[in-house]
Amino acid sequence: MVKDILKNAEAKMSKSVTAMKSELSTMKAGRANPTILDRVEVEYYGGMVPINQVANVSAPEPRVLLIQPWEKAAVKAIEKAILKSDLGLNPSSDGTVIRLIIPELTEETRRNLVKQVKKTGEDAKVAIRSIRRDANDRIKAMKKSNELSEDESKKAEDDIQKKTDVFIKDVDKIIEAKEKEIMAI
Repeated sequence: MVKDILKNAEAKMSKSVTAMKSELSTMKAGRANPTILDRVEVEYYGGMVPINQVANVSAPEPRVLLIQPWEKAAVKAIEKAILKSDLGLNPSSDGTVIRLIIPELTEETRRNLVKQVKKTGEDAKVAIRSIRRDANDRIKAMKKSNELSEDESKKAEDDIQKKTDVFIKDVDKIIEAKEKEIMAI
């Protein structure tokens, strides 16, 4: 039973870190990265779908994204979706492909992005600590109902704390790397 609690907590913590990585990958860092378009959805045949399901997105140059729609009819819809998104990018099209020029980030923009990154990291840490608390509560409940001895519950709580520390360190490393990427000129 304790192993199940530990496994469950570890899986949830891992998902929190994965979700944070995914969110960070969609932040623009002054360099062209196709993942910044992952959140942008295009109206296509009556439904909303991500851009990468209607076009090939690549970064042929460090500050240019090239979007090649699989159908010419999708060009206008993709342009419209990018303009409506919160990315602040202006698409330029020649009728068959769309180019997005990623502007150089100003110092102020970089600092704001770093604040966003730190907030995202802090949110992930809060989620991880919440998972730890839930697992500890379950262990305390088992101890209270005499399913676990004092020593077993103490060991289980220590194991959960060790897992928590590992995931918190992972979050810190990821955040630090993203900050360096953003602040690099």
